[in-house]
Amino acid sequence: MSEIKKTPGTGGDRYLPFDERTGDKSVVYFTRDLSAEGLKKLYERVNENIDGKVAVKLHTGEQHGPNIIPREWVKNLVEKDLPGATIIETNTYYEGDRYTTEQHRETLKVNGWTFCPVDITDAEGTAMLPVKGGKWFTEMSVGKSMLQYDSLVVLTHFKGHTMGGFGGSNKNIGIGCADGRIGKGMIHTKAGAAMPDEMWSIAEEELMERIAESTKATVDHFGQKVTFVNVMRNMSVDCDCAGCAAEKVVTPNVGILASRDILALDQACIDLVFALSEEDGAVLRERILSRHGLRQLSYMKELGMGNDRYTLVDTDHGDQAIQPADAVQGVVPFVELPETALRRAQALAAMEEEN
Repeated sequence: MSEIKKTPGTGGDRYLPFDERTGDKSVVYFTRDLSAEGLKKLYERVNENIDGKVAVKLHTGEQHGPNIIPREWVKNLVEKDLPGATIIETNTYYEGDRYTTEQHRETLKVNGWTFCPVDITDAEGTAMLPVKGGKWFTEMSVGKSMLQYDSLVVLTHFKGHTMGGFGGSNKNIGIGCADGRIGKGMIHTKAGAAMPDEMWSIAEEELMERIAESTKATVDHFGQKVTFVNVMRNMSVDCDCAGCAAEKVVTPNVGILASRDILALDQACIDLVFALSEEDGAVLRERILSRHGLRQLSYMKELGMGNDRYTLVDTDHGDQAIQPADAVQGVVPFVELPETALRRAQALAAMEEEN
């Protein structure tokens, strides 16, 4: 019997307007308050099922990464709302500041993630979680110690991504919970483990589908005890994996969004990006479309992971229902801090010397 050929879907380079979507609606909360208090306020709207031993999935960044969620915001949230929680991470697939557990631990210290425990979940091995209804996988390899937690808070810096087009909650889990050698290899290469010149052989719609299937394994594992917060701040077209070498941010800061529906949340963030003016949103939109990143959303819907229709609740104005255009009205141009510009210039210069 011949093997059934797996074919990626299409349409990852086409933005689907709200009125062309079908199905039920979820609730997505929004605030313009980009601060520790704003983060706390939004988390408290979606935390009803978070209890027991809590993991916080966070991208802690390469050394001195300028765009990650501010450490002080996360510290405030953990101390006030999540006492006893543990930040979880995995080692990276690429060689960098977080490739080995030892390098990763040093980077955590440099970036100040020392106010609560940080569990590098693949440091002591891996575990397989089932992928229900997947096209590419029947199971996904994750950090073994992730299975020790009862609840998961997915705290995501929303931004662009070199290969994924954008990085929201889906990417944070799909790549970030897959372990550094087996799981990430399964997502990025056709053979799983690959030679250096084959490490990034999966792209466009197929990559988006593989990420979503990996995410589904983790989300299904936690069931109702998972929730999601996306921070739309310092949105470079590059991931936080690029550290100080990330492309200069030109997209305005927008706010913080939260939902218990992962698809509705990532979709709402995309809708806000596409609601920005041509001047404000062109660069990030080009990155998303050129990588066919919107397949992340349509495939999550096909997998039954949530709704791409939602009610956007403005928590700054009495929980009024608003449109994405309302949420981005009045955004101001992004201003890069001098120390960030210096570190970025130094990182780029170092890269040129290596080449």
